[in-house]
Amino acid sequence: MANTTSGTVIFDKNFAIDEIIEEAYERIGLQSASGNQLRQARRSLNILFQEWGNRGLHYWQIGNNSITLVNNQAVYTMFRATGDGTSDATAVYGVDDVLEAVYRNSSNVDTPLTKINRSTYQGLSNKTSTGTPSQYYVQRFIDKVTITLYLTPGSSEAGNKLNFYFVKRIQDIGDYTNATDVPYRFVPCMVSGLAFYLSQKFKPELSQQMKLYYEDELARALAEDGSSSSSYITPKNYYPNV
Repeated sequence: MANTTSGTVIFDKNFAIDEIIEEAYERIGLQSASGNQLRQARRSLNILFQEWGNRGLHYWQIGNNSITLVNNQAVYTMFRATGDGTSDATAVYGVDDVLEAVYRNSSNVDTPLTKINRSTYQGLSNKTSTGTPSQYYVQRFIDKVTITLYLTPGSSEAGNKLNFYFVKRIQDIGDYTNATDVPYRFVPCMVSGLAFYLSQKFKPELSQQMKLYYEDELARALAEDGSSSSSYITPKNYYPNV
C-alpha cells in the first residue's frame, strides 16, 4: 500500500514564533530556551525583519491603496505603524515608501504621475498652483510618510483619487503563538538569520559560520522573490560621423 501525502502546504503558517526560536537556538547548540532567552530571541527577530527593509524590495510586501483628494490640499499623510494613536479612519497604515502613483478621475481613468525628488520639487516656482496633479514628492519620516502633489488638487479634482502602490513594513512578531508575516520562501533564511543573531550573544565562535549560512539562504530567497514578467531590450542605433 502506497504512503499518502499530507495534502497541505501550510507549514509556514503553522510554524509559530516559539518553534522558530527553538529551531534557531538548536542550530547554535542550545536546547530548551525559556524566559529571558525567549524574549531576547523575539527582540532579535524583530530587528532582523527591520534589517530586511534595507535589503531591497520584497514583492510580498507591496500594497495598493487610494486616497480621496481634497480641494487645495497638496500634502497627504500615511503612517508607518498602526498603534500610533491616530483616529483618522481614512489613513493608510504600515507604509514605508511609495513606489508609483496615478491620478484616478471620477470615470476611473488613470493618469500616471511622475515621482520627483526634493530638489526638483523645491525648484517648482509656484507650489500652490491648482489643477490636475502630474507629479508627486515622497518624504519618509520616523513615524509617517507624506505624499506632496503638484499641481495642488483644485475644486475640479476634489473627490477624485490618488491611487498608489506602496512598500509595507513587515509586521511585528507579537505573541509567541503567532505566525510570521513572511512567505514560505523566506522561512529558511529567517531561521538562519535568527541563529546568526543569537550566535553573536551566546556562541560568538559560531557567528561567522552562521552568517555564511544566513547570507547564502537570503540571497536565494531574494533572487526568487521577483517578478516573472518578460523584459525586452531594444538597442539604440548610433551612426558616428554623420
